Amino acid sequence: MLLARTTAGALFALCTLTAQSGELPVYKPEQAVSGTIRNYGFGLGGVLQLWEAEFQKFHPGIRFQDTLPTSDAAIPALVTGVTDLAPDGGEATLTESLSFFEVYGYAPTDITVASGAFDVEGKSNGPVVFVHKDNPIASLSLQQLDGIFGAARHGGMDGFKWRPGRGRGHEHDIRTWGQLGLTGEWADKPIQTYGHAPSGTTRFFQWKVMGNGDKWNPNYREYVESGSKMIADEDRAEQRLGLQYMLKNELSHDRYGIAWTVMPQAKGMGDIKAIALSPGHGKPAVMPSKQSFEDRSYPLVRNIYIFMNRKPGTAVDPKLREFLRYILSRQGQELVARNGSYLPLPADLVLEQRAKLD
Repeated sequence: MLLARTTAGALFALCTLTAQSGELPVYKPEQAVSGTIRNYGFGLGGVLQLWEAEFQKFHPGIRFQDTLPTSDAAIPALVTGVTDLAPDGGEATLTESLSFFEVYGYAPTDITVASGAFDVEGKSNGPVVFVHKDNPIASLSLQQLDGIFGAARHGGMDGFKWRPGRGRGHEHDIRTWGQLGLTGEWADKPIQTYGHAPSGTTRFFQWKVMGNGDKWNPNYREYVESGSKMIADEDRAEQRLGLQYMLKNELSHDRYGIAWTVMPQAKGMGDIKAIALSPGHGKPAVMPSKQSFEDRSYPLVRNIYIFMNRKPGTAVDPKLREFLRYILSRQGQELVARNGSYLPLPADLVLEQRAKLD
């Protein structure tokens, strides 16, 4: 029945996963477990229920108690002690991290269980950078993106702590295309920046690109996802503050503009092009695609998490450990691929996350 419902995108992911499946550990129970596992947060596009049903075939004594309204409820449920696991489609916010620490004195444990989608709408899509089609720029590094979209800062957030090592000076600002090596008519033209208003995707961009700081280029123009609940009532007729409006009516006519957004917002847009990104100076630049998101060679792929409350130095509850080992196995990641909402993890990241359970 799963395969009958598989979309073209899910088939792509499944074929890719099959090619590396020999590297993924096959799930074999280390011990029999029973009891109830409480999940509170987000259902992860239905994949959580698939994991649960298949896990119960190995452990028929396990029951699940699911309360899955939204990712925004995940960390608060851990803080208040009403859940064992907190599935979440994004990173913990500053207030979530701080509130958990204030109650327990340590940070929640995060386990990455899947990768965010490339072009499936609303599934923790990673940021993609676009310019006008006439722009000769082909690639940028994350440091250059920081110079373009960010501004000088004294530090950046690490969880809820302000780290001075994440700061940078004005000398790293990039405000003209000539600073990126373009010549001729482009050399002295100012770079106009566009992107998302405050959101989970914006927090991710700030984390990965801007040292988790929040000082933006003064000309940064903010938009929200078209068709989303973030569109104001008075803007619904044309959604002029929506990203699709910006891409179609502003960036497509702005030869000197640059925008970051997500692929579902850019589908069918003409006169703009995506560019390749490099994780650092001297490292290869990679174009955004389903393949580069799944193998995570593209540097701005998002994580899908399950958080738990694990006091440092203590063992993970056996039933939680077995369930997470199942998720981080060949069988568990094949279900991610078949479901099609998110992308399965590459083998090296699976092994890295499994090590957190020991």
